[in-house]
Amino acid sequence: MSSALKLALNRQMDRLGGGDGPFATAVDGLYLMRATDATLPAPRIYRPALCIVAQGAKQVMLGESTFNYREGQALVIGLELPVLGRVVQASAEQPFLGLNLDLDVQVMRDVLAQLDPPPRPGPDASGVFVGHLGEALSDCVLRLLRLLDTPEAIPVIQPGIMREICYWLLTGPNAGEVCKIALPNGPTERIAGAIHQLREDITRAVRIDALAAAANMSPSTFHQHFKTLTSMTPLQYQKQLRLLEARRLMLAGEANASGAAYQVGYESASQFSREYARMFGTPPKRDVAVARLSPAI
Repeated sequence: MSSALKLALNRQMDRLGGGDGPFATAVDGLYLMRATDATLPAPRIYRPALCIVAQGAKQVMLGESTFNYREGQALVIGLELPVLGRVVQASAEQPFLGLNLDLDVQVMRDVLAQLDPPPRPGPDASGVFVGHLGEALSDCVLRLLRLLDTPEAIPVIQPGIMREICYWLLTGPNAGEVCKIALPNGPTERIAGAIHQLREDITRAVRIDALAAAANMSPSTFHQHFKTLTSMTPLQYQKQLRLLEARRLMLAGEANASGAAYQVGYESASQFSREYARMFGTPPKRDVAVARLSPAI
């Protein structure tokens, strides 16, 4: 991995306050990360994103699947997914350094439309994959980081860099996977629409026939595509959405455990506590107390 990228990450995080933790930046959708020790699994919902490790290593767990990526590698997430992520390699001498960059599907679609010939979609696979960053993408990310030094230039220059990032993703060794994010009316877009419906009202019972109809698929085909892309069933997906929202409510001080359970659609507080502990590894009250002391990276 380029030492210039590591230096740029450290410099920008020092400017933003220094220390460990995630850092929001002036570039919309760009978050920088540093950790001087391994971290506990932290839940969050990812949008389509490019997640890069410049130093150290990270692990992301999605349903029944686990993805490990390290220095010089990137995790690409193709649709909105609830995951557990943790830093697995970091020290004070060599801290974990990374960044997450949200991807604009419409920009990717515009770039895809200009490619001749366009990439051929690969076989059905998870909506998440790990690949090597490559020199061209690394250079784009470095220029994006340096752009933070000139905030007034961001609105003018950032769109071009983002289009270039999309170009290299769509013409690189994983183009067959990346292009599925942007294919109009493809399985990824249709499942993304179903996910949007699930997120609109997480308290509503899951109806596979209605979701399948919205995705213009038969129930069996819908279930197969959903499980392939997300590594979980629609019911499991909704359960994770509910538990993540309940955790957010408790962390924000907007509800206690029983109140959060009912707000997200649980009828039984004891069932909520059992499923919460199964997902997060500890009961709600204890988990929230620990989470308030450690930043999610």
